[in-house]
Amino acid sequence: MLGLSAGAMLSGCAARDVNGFNREAGSLIDTGDFGNATMNNHQYMTGQKQYVYDLSQRFASEVLTTVNFAFNSSTLDQGAIDTLREQARWIRQFPEVRFRVYGHADKVGSAGYNKALGLKRANTVVNFLVSQGISRTRLEAVVSFGETQPLIVTEGRERRNRRTVTEVSGFVTGHPTILDGKYAEVIYREYVNSAEPESGLTGLQGRDFGIDQ
Repeated sequence: MLGLSAGAMLSGCAARDVNGFNREAGSLIDTGDFGNATMNNHQYMTGQKQYVYDLSQRFASEVLTTVNFAFNSSTLDQGAIDTLREQARWIRQFPEVRFRVYGHADKVGSAGYNKALGLKRANTVVNFLVSQGISRTRLEAVVSFGETQPLIVTEGRERRNRRTVTEVSGFVTGHPTILDGKYAEVIYREYVNSAEPESGLTGLQGRDFGIDQ
């Protein structure tokens, strides 16, 4: 009887897998983020992490990264459209770079409703950037909401909290330009081009260099 009870207990434990006897070694420890340390180390060693930061700073200094929305709306007004057109022009210069769009809401309404509204706003921005010739594979809509990341701390309506923010998120995996880890060339490409001196022959034509007979 004792043997039967012990067997039944073992069978019950195995069925519930309480101690993880039937799982792969290490599965209880690895929660899905086990490789992040290695990935981050690789990105720092190759310089990618720093270059993503540098490019993010440049993006934020050269264009407006934020657009705002009317209350309870995900519709783009003319100001938002103008800003996103400028973002699209900038993004088109760097086909090797990926971007994220974060959506936010103010604190009016439930957290669940605001989360859905923030995502809707982010997707609206992504769809507009796609309409401007940006590949959707380079864009990701990410939701946040006013309760977690407000610009202005208030319980009421606040336009500045009803926003999306576009940020550089990384480099396109496998893009031929960066296969050799040439991240710096991507970031400083336009700086180098803009440093080329303009020709002093502006306005002269070929006939101006003819030899008098």
